[in-house]
Amino acid sequence: MLVPGPGYAITVRVSAPSSASAAGDLAAAVGRAGGVVTAFDVVEASPDRMVMDISANVLSSDHVRHITAALTALPGVDVRKVSDRTFLMHLGGKLEVTPKVSLRNRDDLSRAYTPGVARVCQAIATNPDDARRLTIKRNTVAVVTDGSAVLGLGNLGAAAALPVMEGKAALFKRFAGVDAWPVVLDTQDSEEIIRTVCVIAPAYGGINLEDIAAPRCFEIEARLRDRLDIPVFHDDQHGTAVVVLAALRNALRVVGKSLADCRVVVCGAGAAGSAIIRLMLPEGPGEVIAVDIAGIVHPGRPGLDDNLAWIAAHTNSARLTGTLAKAMVGADVFIGVSAPNLFAEPELMSMAKDAIVFALANPDPEVDPLLAQQHAAVVATGRSDYPNQINNVLIFPGVFRGLLDAHARNVTDQMLRAAAAAVAAVVTDPNPSFIVPSVFDPTVATAVASAVRDAAR
Repeated sequence: MLVPGPGYAITVRVSAPSSASAAGDLAAAVGRAGGVVTAFDVVEASPDRMVMDISANVLSSDHVRHITAALTALPGVDVRKVSDRTFLMHLGGKLEVTPKVSLRNRDDLSRAYTPGVARVCQAIATNPDDARRLTIKRNTVAVVTDGSAVLGLGNLGAAAALPVMEGKAALFKRFAGVDAWPVVLDTQDSEEIIRTVCVIAPAYGGINLEDIAAPRCFEIEARLRDRLDIPVFHDDQHGTAVVVLAALRNALRVVGKSLADCRVVVCGAGAAGSAIIRLMLPEGPGEVIAVDIAGIVHPGRPGLDDNLAWIAAHTNSARLTGTLAKAMVGADVFIGVSAPNLFAEPELMSMAKDAIVFALANPDPEVDPLLAQQHAAVVATGRSDYPNQINNVLIFPGVFRGLLDAHARNVTDQMLRAAAAAVAAVVTDPNPSFIVPSVFDPTVATAVASAVRDAAR
């Protein structure tokens, strides 16, 4: 069962009759309606009435209406305004440009701009590699999207993808000191995207592709990696794969199993699922079964695209066919990067003893996490309100910090596996509720950056 979290937070301004029990009555009404009160502030008070702001975590717009009705039903209570705190955070965007140098007088201006800047331009023209030393290229990443696969919401387009890209850029800065900027492209033509990224690339030290739908994302990334002399990293593929591999390392330590002895079911064979499989296979799992919306992936299934054909050729050695439920019988590990509410207790009970369940669909997982915890030894989700959040922010800031520091020109699987090992090693003593570090652990990005930098060099 999902519980209210800070991702949907509201502040309700109410007017109520003054009394000793007013605050308690209002808080109790919100609680009875299923909200979680997080703050309570008295704005105005008089002998007759009080105006109060009640902040609460909720589930949905319907839940907001339910809470509002519960407050209005109290005698003499008037709901004046309901504010969505998430929308308030996004007003005017989440980023700004701040100069790193002071411009206090004419001397500063002469060095930062004309005439002094001309000599710097000439130096770069003579030696283009100097751009990495003398411009923002040294520490700047482009976060590029076409808005075709925004979160789990689908094809929302470029403008609607911008809030996610802003957030991504903010996380780069917060966790690894990397300057990043959203580049949202109002086209979903692969050729246009590739051409545009190539044209803007001189200003950046790396390209982070984001929320581009499969299978186009595979070709776009591959061709950009081939053409550019800076790292290209599709986070929906590789960021997810690295953090899953890190979490799986520690989950296997908890249950005392070896990956070589495990049967792994990967549900979802798009960008994330494919990358997880490709990064995991060299680690030597006992068996991998991929499942998508059409069932188990196998060579005899008609209509396979190039990506699915590769997966079919390299997994499912027993050539199983059928549904997700069939694939999960006897499975040691379930990794879901697909859709909500795909299975329940019967499938959980069919898994092997001490099973591991990573139900990562967001915001609603493939299975109720509380139900999964009753049957599996280790459970992880993509949500912040359950233990073991599998979150890409553990990966991409440190990966790019290491790539930029090493002046890397590409990204290799060796670097990514080094990053996974670094994240796993931060958790020295894993347990069922602690297989990955907190996203706020300051040692994570540093450890990942060091591992990637060493692998790059």
